[in-house]
Amino acid sequence: MERFISSTSNDRTEFALNEIMSSGGAEDDIPQGERKTVTDFCYLLDKSKQLFNGLRDLPQYGQKQWQSYFGRTFDVYTKLWKFQQQHRQVLDNRYGLKRWQIGEIASKIGQLYYHYYLRTSETSYLNEAFSFYSAIRQRSYYSQVNKEDRPELVVKKLRYYARFIVVCLLLNKMDVVKDLVKELSDEIEDYTHRFNTEDQVEWNLVLQEVAAFIEADPVMVLNDDNTIVITSNRLAETGAPLLEQGMIVGQLSLADALIIGNCNNQVKFSELTVDMFRMLQALEREPMNLASQMNKPGMQESADKPTRRENPHKYLLYKPTFSQLYTFLAASFKELPANSVLLIYLSATGVFPTGRSDSEGPYDFGGVLTNSNRDIINGDTIHKRNQSHKEMHCLHPGDLYPFTRKPLFIIVDSSNSVAYKNFTNLFGQPLVCLLSPTAYPKALQDQSQRGSLFTLFLNNPLMAFLFVSGLSSMRRGLWEKCQEYLRKINRDIAQLLTHSRSIDQAFLQFFGDEFLRLLLTRFIFCSATMRMHKIFRETRNYPESYPQLPRDETVENPHLQKHILELASILDVRNVFLESTIDDY
Repeated sequence: MERFISSTSNDRTEFALNEIMSSGGAEDDIPQGERKTVTDFCYLLDKSKQLFNGLRDLPQYGQKQWQSYFGRTFDVYTKLWKFQQQHRQVLDNRYGLKRWQIGEIASKIGQLYYHYYLRTSETSYLNEAFSFYSAIRQRSYYSQVNKEDRPELVVKKLRYYARFIVVCLLLNKMDVVKDLVKELSDEIEDYTHRFNTEDQVEWNLVLQEVAAFIEADPVMVLNDDNTIVITSNRLAETGAPLLEQGMIVGQLSLADALIIGNCNNQVKFSELTVDMFRMLQALEREPMNLASQMNKPGMQESADKPTRRENPHKYLLYKPTFSQLYTFLAASFKELPANSVLLIYLSATGVFPTGRSDSEGPYDFGGVLTNSNRDIINGDTIHKRNQSHKEMHCLHPGDLYPFTRKPLFIIVDSSNSVAYKNFTNLFGQPLVCLLSPTAYPKALQDQSQRGSLFTLFLNNPLMAFLFVSGLSSMRRGLWEKCQEYLRKINRDIAQLLTHSRSIDQAFLQFFGDEFLRLLLTRFIFCSATMRMHKIFRETRNYPESYPQLPRDETVENPHLQKHILELASILDVRNVFLESTIDDY
């Protein structure tokens, strides 16, 4: 199939027909219908490749421009897939269709579904990608590749495995991931043994990254037979505390989210850090199974559409430059619908101000790191500037001021998160910043490479609670009992927030959205837990927020503290916590 790639459609078809004549006898011996079958297949194959290659030229930001192009690409691949199924015998005999070529078509369809998921945040399309990737493996489409002396074909197979692993990670299919990693390891070993290639180190790095990624969770949940329970942290129907009668909250809904990862040395796989992975799952509902009928995404009849609200759209930015981050931020801001919220999640290394400043403005406290690798100024990358100048490769709080013209929900997980505590709400729109601790107690085992503790609390609060309590494994029955108790705690936190007389109204304006409601209740649970923990004794060990929460009504509420102690008692770790906290530290 590779020999057809570089020529035009007509040349390709003519070449294929010449191949038929040379292998099948005189031209007159070949039925006209079979000639047309090969011609049509070559046309569809050529058109599909042109469209697929054109996807990379589409802008990565903006939610409208790409949809019609994706639709045309799906149409052609749908026709190509069905065509090769209906005419397999003719294509085998006259075209010499190989199984790995069928696998390539299926792999491209899997990639299309995966990229449609990235563009729409609709998790159901992950299931579609999984179906096609699974079919490739089950039907051994790539099994004959290793018999051909063509390293580029083996690389196609290796890339297929890497893509399949990403989809399985996102679907929490960890058992499949482990099988795929073993198979990929064997394939890489065979590949490097047969071909003296320069990319051996890179492929071994892929293996190391995925191995570290699947071991990032600090706590294992075990069945009675000691097999690991796979837990999902997407929003389930019973996940967020329900709004009760009498709760007065805003009607805003989370529509867009930027998830940014720029932490040095944090475990990552395929430009997705552990923190990014955890946060994107906290902003998604559990996937629904779509009927796998090769329907073009986005084109289902309205009667078939799920009644529940869609997931918020997300951009995943791994180590973006300031220019890239601002471009995506501006695109999200521009397309944000009315009565909607933009969420910005920053998991990044802290950038601290150099020298002293007489002022205390939005550019005087530093911020979080942006990537400098691709921002070139006058031909050189500038790393160090005059101390009177501000750091260029940094997202300062002031950089976000223009975007506070619309409802903005910010989460900062960084060693300099407190820089964002000095916000000013210039335009009177709802604005909340949830800020991580800037340091963790030295007595706590350093897990920063395997993801931040603060983000873990926002993604999987029970696992984070177990970790700070010194537990590394738990039986499934006890886990489920604690999860049920945690749901009760979340309900009570929701009541504390909505019944508070002194809370800033911004919190309540965001509280009508399920995702934001869950993040806020988990944030308060995280803060209350750390304030009661015996080794979290410094102010910098605690999360903060802008605007500030009334401590006595939320994070230091005696009713909530009692719940935390009860949860600790269920786990037999009450000795790790103080019986109560004092008012001032």
